Amino acid sequence: MEAHCGFLRNGGANMNLVDIEYVKKCRFVVASGTFDGYDVPHQPSNISIRSKKLFCFLVVVDEVSLKFIKKNVTVRKDRDEGMWVGIWQLIPLKHLPYDEPRRKGKVPKILTHRLFPEAQYSIWIDGKMELIVDPLLILERYLWHEKHTYAIAQHKHHRSIYEEADANKRRKRYARLLIDLQMNIYYYEGMEPWSLKKNTISDVPEGAIIIREHTALSNLFNCLWFNEVYLFTPRDQLSFGYIVYRLRGLFKFFMFQNCEYNSLFVLHLHTREHSSKVEWIKSLSEFKGNGSSMKESRGGFGLWTPYPKNLDSVILPPVVRTSKAG
Repeated sequence: MEAHCGFLRNGGANMNLVDIEYVKKCRFVVASGTFDGYDVPHQPSNISIRSKKLFCFLVVVDEVSLKFIKKNVTVRKDRDEGMWVGIWQLIPLKHLPYDEPRRKGKVPKILTHRLFPEAQYSIWIDGKMELIVDPLLILERYLWHEKHTYAIAQHKHHRSIYEEADANKRRKRYARLLIDLQMNIYYYEGMEPWSLKKNTISDVPEGAIIIREHTALSNLFNCLWFNEVYLFTPRDQLSFGYIVYRLRGLFKFFMFQNCEYNSLFVLHLHTREHSSKVEWIKSLSEFKGNGSSMKESRGGFGLWTPYPKNLDSVILPPVVRTSKAG
């Protein structure tokens, strides 16, 4: 099976040569990322001596975040010109394929196996998280103990992607009309709301942590998941369950309780509230014309390309709002 996956060399998200050489030796990776200056790297705690030797701690940044980090924390250089903030090595990416920071962040988050191709295992944590558990213990608990290859936390409030989409619209996480369009397509293609009849605990993950063995099937899942993020909205919780559905049970993963997720990290606030013009549109007419200032210049092409079927008759399933926080 062949699947498009990310970008060709020099086609987007390019790394410096010194960093390319460094990550070639990384078999175990803790990865994070920050874009447009929304976070500074948070130093992990309770890291064993063995983990410090075994793991590469890599934080992916764009040029804006690199300047912000240099301005606010101490950055040291090694003899190979690699840049470090404490235990984290900074991995600057040039020529990123997107201009929207949330979409930029999906490159290292989902395509970890493409950026760090020699890695056998990876733990992804969002840039606002501070790791407080030894990464070897995380691999043992969530992968090795029961022979899983992919682990992700269950969302705190939602199990159905249609509930999550409703919450995203209410909290203005992306343009409401475009979230509706993505959900209409998924529902038309047979994606039912989560129920006890399904073989999964939930269709909606808490994507701030992803624990993976880089097997062929895990990598394929990541590629397909990234393609949905590329085509539609950057809200990756909306497309995770859809890819699980389309693989028809072939992809096995461990979804653990959200309360465990909260025991692995300390959550920090972003340095400022995220805002994007596309979140505030009220009519598709605001996107008309190639020069529209509201439309993302790159990404979300599935939202601007006519769907080959008529979606006018699609009526999304009703959503029961079970949580004010959701």
